[in-house]
Amino acid sequence: MLVNLLNQCNNVHTLAKIHAQIITNGYFIIPSISNKLLNSYALHNSLPVCQIIFHQIKNPLTLHWNSIIKAFSQSPNALQAINYYNDMVSYCTSPPNSITFSFLLKACEKTKAESKCKEIHGSIIRCGYGLDVVVCTNLIRSYAAFGELDSMRRVFDEMPERDLVTWNSMVSCYSQMGFHYEALKLFDEMKIMNVGFDGFSLVSFLSACAHVGALNIGVKLHELGIEKGLLDNIYVGNALIDMYAKCGNLDKAVCVFNEMKKRDVFSWNSIIVGYGVHGFGDEAISFFMKMSIAGVKPDSVTFLGLLCGCSHQGLVNDAVEYFQLMSSEFGLKPNVKHYGCMVDLYGRAGKLNKALEVIENSPFSNSTILWRTFLASCKIHKDVNNGEEAMRKLNELGTLNAGDCMLLAGIYTDARDLHGVVNMRKLIKHEGLTTTQSWSWIEIDGQIHKFVVNDTSHFDWEKIYGKLEEMVHEATIVGYVGNLMNVVSESEFELFQEKSDSCHSEKLALALGLLRTDEGTCLRIVKNLRVCKDCHSFTKFVSKAYGREIIVRDRVRFHHFKNAQANAPSDKLQAFINYACGVVDCTAIQPGGTCFDPNTIVSHASYALNLVYKNGGTCNFDVGVTIAGDPYRPNTRGLTDRPNT
Repeated sequence: MLVNLLNQCNNVHTLAKIHAQIITNGYFIIPSISNKLLNSYALHNSLPVCQIIFHQIKNPLTLHWNSIIKAFSQSPNALQAINYYNDMVSYCTSPPNSITFSFLLKACEKTKAESKCKEIHGSIIRCGYGLDVVVCTNLIRSYAAFGELDSMRRVFDEMPERDLVTWNSMVSCYSQMGFHYEALKLFDEMKIMNVGFDGFSLVSFLSACAHVGALNIGVKLHELGIEKGLLDNIYVGNALIDMYAKCGNLDKAVCVFNEMKKRDVFSWNSIIVGYGVHGFGDEAISFFMKMSIAGVKPDSVTFLGLLCGCSHQGLVNDAVEYFQLMSSEFGLKPNVKHYGCMVDLYGRAGKLNKALEVIENSPFSNSTILWRTFLASCKIHKDVNNGEEAMRKLNELGTLNAGDCMLLAGIYTDARDLHGVVNMRKLIKHEGLTTTQSWSWIEIDGQIHKFVVNDTSHFDWEKIYGKLEEMVHEATIVGYVGNLMNVVSESEFELFQEKSDSCHSEKLALALGLLRTDEGTCLRIVKNLRVCKDCHSFTKFVSKAYGREIIVRDRVRFHHFKNAQANAPSDKLQAFINYACGVVDCTAIQPGGTCFDPNTIVSHASYALNLVYKNGGTCNFDVGVTIAGDPYRPNTRGLTDRPNT
């Protein structure tokens, strides 16, 4: 009866009364009752009382030790759980069991006690639990938390029996550690072992597909979800939307979204962020409107997707409106990523002074993210002075890396400042700065192929390079010109400039895609860094030469190519934006309707960019701004029916 009362107890005041009855009637000496009392106080987060009760037990049994270890392993003071385990081992009255080790390993994770974790692994083996499925599964998670990939895999491989929870843990651990390709390999292993799948398996695998852009594997998982009847699971639906969006198939993402019987804020965020990173700001805004009508309250991720889409599409006014709406209407405090989007937005639009103002007035004025974003904008607009200011700030913050030096070197290159480039090279060598290695991968027939610059590790590398030579020839015929403009001296620019004969990773992935897939197949490539101008141009003309749709996902956004059309602005349009971006009431309009003063930044470039996108147009503006009719509307001469930007 007392146990039932303890089970039904929902507040500490009532629990104290039951506690008094237990003491008064002498029931405290019964292990099951004293242990239940201990657990009840733990459920109400009364850990000091738990300690008092535990120390009143004359000869604690294993179940008592487990309860106190569990209570503290789930608390902010997880180190105390390890201390209790040490006491348990010291007294030698009650041996630890599988439950003890499971909660103890969680305490090690929370306290980052890696050496203790390894010590416990030895104790697990000595106590005869080295083959226990539950203990080994928890041990796998612990090693993953410490980044011990080899130890994690060794424990898994040495298990004579593995249940679905163990397999799911391995998939999840690989993904959390960033080894998404290895996580996907387990999909085939699970099929061979006939383990089965559940909603958790599906979500973990779909997440891995989203990271590596493995659309074909994702489609198979979608079919498996239908077969197993798992699509009513809202988490599976959200994972499918995210996977399709990140793999470049927005139409399918919308289809899944529309078929969901129930949606939460994550469902809406997945579709809004999907459109945002693809550069379709209008569509992201449209879904935000639908979200509001559906009565779903947006969160910070929602606005991140909106701002990202507005930034890539040049919707400056819309972005400012939504940025202000975050706090004014929804009480959301913008974080550094939201401010980063605003810096990127103004930077892309050529409003570098406005971008600088955003940084200086934000709560994150010393953020590396913001200053690095600003430096990238300076590179786009070839602004040496602001670029040097960004570099000075990054150096002052102690976060300077080789990538920053390469960006400023690129600005110096555009300005034909050889002295500046040499200084950047010396800085990299003197400070021993390094940069992230560039890689790209492509999925073909359910297999992921990864490439680095000038890669010869692929078993078909000779055929790949032969195909690449053919691609350069075919692309040149239809208009491709290698990006040689900025090369002053190969010896001085070898650290910064991509040599014309360099085989960048995305080009190699593209060559393999053309070799291994049927004509008309869409090629999807994922790259860990930004796509360079030359590779962007090359991919566009390869798309035209071979009649292929090509989707490239880089660190920042998606690039869609179809018949030499890309959804990124052309050089002429970009020059127009840089020159004429968005200030009302220009006072520098000269007779004949032309503005000669770039410092005044005339007209509405965001309007012009919007006009091009919305009308499916191409912009043939020469450098300089021609105003026809009124000073607020750019000359629309040159707009055609289809986009060629």
